[in-house]
Amino acid sequence: MKKLIGFLLKILLCLAILFGLVVVLPGYLYYQKTVNETPIEQAAAVYFEMDDYVDYGSLDTDLVDAVVAVEDQRYFTRRGMDVRALIRAIRNNLLAGENIEGGSTISQQIAKNLYYQTTNRTTVVKASEIMIMYELETMYSKEELLALYVNMNYYGDGFWGISQAAQGYFGASPSDLTIAQAAMLAGIPNAPSAYQLSTGSHLAVSRQGKVLSRMLEEGFITQQEYENALSEDVLSYYLH
Repeated sequence: MKKLIGFLLKILLCLAILFGLVVVLPGYLYYQKTVNETPIEQAAAVYFEMDDYVDYGSLDTDLVDAVVAVEDQRYFTRRGMDVRALIRAIRNNLLAGENIEGGSTISQQIAKNLYYQTTNRTTVVKASEIMIMYELETMYSKEELLALYVNMNYYGDGFWGISQAAQGYFGASPSDLTIAQAAMLAGIPNAPSAYQLSTGSHLAVSRQGKVLSRMLEEGFITQQEYENALSEDVLSYYLH
């Protein structure tokens, strides 16, 4: 038995070394190349310096809750990778036989948006993305990063950032949204071309329902608030 355990440990060690040589080291070198060419502060400044940038303190709390509920439930209580969410996503995708759920954190999505949005997402690129994610969480607070996330997102129909989207779709300020509006806006960036209200309103409503369900499950809203939000007509301002 001891020989078997020793053999298995050696196999695991070899696999770990191989993973480091094939993924981690190239990922680190790619990460270094990326941030040397464009430092993180410089890449993020493009968004922080937007004329209509909305800081965290000016975001409606329902919007914050909606984004956290649907994108990264343990965002404020965890640093770095969410291993539990990653395992859950892999399990659900295997059961469904298709890619229906991602395991990326909000910070990881920011890293992708800053540097690798149009890059072929190889394992090396993903490793680099994760390293940038950790650096982002060292440089900025979770509140600053969440605000950066909603301000950098594309919401379809030509609306870049949460200020344009809230005003364009609902004639509202990002600081004064209903629960239904917040859930709609939190859901659109997942697939803007599919969920934009001009051409995909029925899909957007379905996505909104999933966001509201997550908000209910996470305790952000009550059952009554959930039912009221589902019955609210959030499409009338933009579509009529």
